[in-house]
Amino acid sequence: MRIVAALVLISLALAGCANDGLRDIRGSAMGPDEFLVQPVKPLAEPANYTDLPPPTPGQANLTDRSAISEGIVAFGGRPEATAGGIPASDGALVQQASRFGVAPSIRQELAEEDAAFRKRRGRFTQFKIVSTDRYNQVYRRQSLDAETEAARWRRAGARTPSAPPAE
Repeated sequence: MRIVAALVLISLALAGCANDGLRDIRGSAMGPDEFLVQPVKPLAEPANYTDLPPPTPGQANLTDRSAISEGIVAFGGRPEATAGGIPASDGALVQQASRFGVAPSIRQELAEEDAAFRKRRGRFTQFKIVSTDRYNQVYRRQSLDAETEAARWRRAGARTPSAPPAE
């Protein structure tokens, strides 16, 4: 009986040593990845074969869809905004947002700081008996409570949108 109990405890202890990081978001399915399949527009026969546009090697085909442009249109935006650059209508917004300067390497700096934060906070998360998602526990102090924030802004006199009821 003691041997069985010892084997159970040893197996639980070894199972608790598995470290998948703060959040393991890999899928467990063995099937194909449905996000790798990109639908295309139907093929269309041109009216005149002599007036075809020149080929553009390495560029998009006429039948390729643009998920970003379609998403912008679905939310009521203008697809020409994806052409690059800042539209003239957004110039004042960008100027106001960058009035204190813009750090060109902000993404890299934030990624390094977040990796260091996760390393500091994740030191003892690898010791667990049951599999637990530690992501929300680690980032708890950096998250906002929607109801508390909405109430704070309402008390300050700001107009706030209605929020779904708390579960």
